[in-house]
Amino acid sequence: MTEREKMLSGAMYDAADPELAAARRRGRDLVYRLNHSEDREKGLRRDVFEKLFGAHGEELWIEPPFYCDYGSNISLGDRVYFNFNCVVLDPAEVVVGDDVLFGPAAQIYTATHPLSAKERSTRKESARPVCIESGVWIGGGAILLPGVTIGEGSVIGAGAVVTKDVPAGVFAAGNPCRVIREV
Repeated sequence: MTEREKMLSGAMYDAADPELAAARRRGRDLVYRLNHSEDREKGLRRDVFEKLFGAHGEELWIEPPFYCDYGSNISLGDRVYFNFNCVVLDPAEVVVGDDVLFGPAAQIYTATHPLSAKERSTRKESARPVCIESGVWIGGGAILLPGVTIGEGSVIGAGAVVTKDVPAGVFAAGNPCRVIREV
């Protein structure tokens, strides 16, 4: 199994692998182009979106700066909006539904590291996918940790740290994030 195959399967992998390092460089080059484009350069942005993301729908809008590892593991639905300074660490799949809004500095992490210092010293890591269903609003500064799913139509409050799945149709906030009420 290659390091890339291990990464995508959720197994421990070596992020310093040359194939993975090259894929991250490619992603960063494309992100650089995106972050240095002008609003009037919609054709350039569309070209970057096509090359960067695994899939994207119509009417994608990203306010620069935006950051990601690979980009190729990110699938975005229609009418997705990222406000300024969002980060998506995507060694595992990140799936975003339609009509999803991200506040400024929202962050999605799929990468994780062993809790044991001895295991961490091997420099190996693993990753777990994140899924954000349609109609979700992620508030500014919220952090979504590896392996979580945000249910359809839910709202994640600003600054929340999402450590476990959030059901559909709720407002959830806090650190750790918890359901506050239905929406």
